[in-house]
Amino acid sequence: MRAHLAPRAGRRTGDPPIGGKWKVLILWALHEHPCRRFGELRRLVPGITEKVLASHLREMEADGVVRRVAYDEVPPRVEYSLTEEGTRLNDALQPLAAWGRERSTAPGMNTDLDC
Repeated sequence: MRAHLAPRAGRRTGDPPIGGKWKVLILWALHEHPCRRFGELRRLVPGITEKVLASHLREMEADGVVRRVAYDEVPPRVEYSLTEEGTRLNDALQPLAAWGRERSTAPGMNTDLDC
């Protein structure tokens, strides 16, 4: 899937760059609202801290799924968008999202994890 991208330290080449709950939400926000600034992304992903968002955006950029464009303006302007790889990753996650929506709306679905 990502054979042409150099993996970050500690990650194998085939590992997907979507660990944790925030990266999937960032990926989805950029899919639904392309080309967004940092503050806009923070509002689109409720509950995420600035530190976590900045860290995840850097990691996702290093993984080749997010593009960061800095404009030479005053005040500085930086915009984030999905790369082609990011769009492909989001497309690959669509069936999983559909499965989750179906399960959450299924009648009699018990979401308690008591065994």
